[in-house]
Amino acid sequence: MRIKQKPEDFSVKESYRFDEVESGRHRVYLMDKQKLSTFDAVNRIRDAFGLKPGAISYCGLKDKQGRTEQIIAVDGADVDMQEPDLRLKFLGRTDKPLSARNITSNRFSVTVRALTHDSLAPLNLAAAEVNRLGVVNYFDSQRFGALKHGQGFIAKDLIRGDFEAALHNYFARPSDLDRTEDAKVKGFWRDNWGRWDARVPFEGAKKYHRILRSLRDHPGDWLRAFLQIDSDYRAMILFEYQSFLWNEGVRRYLQLMLPREAMFPMRYQAGTLLHYRDATPDVLHTLREKTFPLVGPDTTFEDPKVAEAMAWVLGKEKLKLPDLRIKGAERMLYFKEEQRPLVMFPHKLVVGRTQNDDVNRGEIKVNVAFTLPPGAYATLVIKRLFHFEYTEDTKEDIRTSQRPRLVTTEHEEARVDAARSAARASEGPSRHRDLADKRPAPPAREPRAPSRIGRPARASREATPEPVKKGVRSDRAERPAARPAPVGTLTAPAPPEPEIPLGFRAKQKQRKQVKAESRAEKAEKQRLAAAKSAKKQKRK
Repeated sequence: MRIKQKPEDFSVKESYRFDEVESGRHRVYLMDKQKLSTFDAVNRIRDAFGLKPGAISYCGLKDKQGRTEQIIAVDGADVDMQEPDLRLKFLGRTDKPLSARNITSNRFSVTVRALTHDSLAPLNLAAAEVNRLGVVNYFDSQRFGALKHGQGFIAKDLIRGDFEAALHNYFARPSDLDRTEDAKVKGFWRDNWGRWDARVPFEGAKKYHRILRSLRDHPGDWLRAFLQIDSDYRAMILFEYQSFLWNEGVRRYLQLMLPREAMFPMRYQAGTLLHYRDATPDVLHTLREKTFPLVGPDTTFEDPKVAEAMAWVLGKEKLKLPDLRIKGAERMLYFKEEQRPLVMFPHKLVVGRTQNDDVNRGEIKVNVAFTLPPGAYATLVIKRLFHFEYTEDTKEDIRTSQRPRLVTTEHEEARVDAARSAARASEGPSRHRDLADKRPAPPAREPRAPSRIGRPARASREATPEPVKKGVRSDRAERPAARPAPVGTLTAPAPPEPEIPLGFRAKQKQRKQVKAESRAEKAEKQRLAAAKSAKKQKRK
């Protein structure tokens, strides 16, 4: 299964409320964005209109990979932006900045692609389990972008008091997966650490000008420089590690509450999560009503099992609760304690009818729609529904999805796809977990890009030869395998190969061409008939 192959495959609309005040200083806009994180969108608006940090407030963070709608409020300025990936619509005014209190729910519509008909039976069972049991309200991989990009938990540097390491990891540690100007800026400062007067030859450097000005004026004062980071992003750095502690605590709590055979694991960016398939009525009632704390230095526990679970997590991290206080910056950098529901229940869960997949030839797709409370992750619901075949991306998967496709013709594209398919088939057995009924692996599929949740084509599948019918000659079985050319190279036209099936658009174009030729032929016949008739009339 794969999602987010197209921006419209992952859609979220925010349900909101705010008190409209005609003379309010905060202008509220509906922001429609795609392929942009909330941070990126807000920064673009702020830079375009010269707004100060903190001038734009919003209710929550929305996924980068997809098309999302959410409200923002701009303090003291009228703005307008109508770009292909970022559009604003004025809604009214209010006298207060927006916060999470202004969200009531989020409605998601997700298209899941690259499915087979064998996926439908376990999907129906999983949907019944989700409706009855809910989904554990973990923080999903999107929350842990610093891990994805190799920065680690910057909050752990702050807890240790190593502010230089925290600052270095923030803006001088480029990601292998980042292809933007920001990665080039980070690479420059990695190579020129300490040379704060050096001139950065990249446009993205202005994002860090406040940090650099602090380092030039106060070299060696790493904490002062770190505090120049935008306050919202500083809070996110701490919240990222706090979310990891919450996930680990809930995972341990479920181990204390449920037998091992009632649960199954699922990998994600920061490790492994546990989900449950069933539980006794008493345990289900407890889980439904339970909240679990996002811990701070002064957190206390009423439930002894929650206390035991968090003690286990903190022991594994070699921490104690008082260690979560950042010495020297207690008022600017702090872990805010908060209670989070342990289980979420998707409302109005609808699994649509299956359709032919217009992106992945020969496979099917299905749309899943549901409503979630604020702060819950739609991708977790999708992963829980399709847990029987979902796997987390590796860095190599993400790198592969970012490689350009250097092809010029349909024939060349087909040849490159065949080469990639052969290369992946030789990598070994699939990373997908076997289903409970031990079905045989499906035949190899052509690679496609982009991937589900950032993954390119499904890792590797062993190609299964087609059965040869009696009395029918199989050219495929007798022809020796062609040696694939290097991917992305441009070569002279290859010798004729077996005809490649046309895609949907090609078929539509072919049908239109046939109809046009038919209409032209019909018009020509009518013209000749009219000319013949006119000639007869003239003779008379």
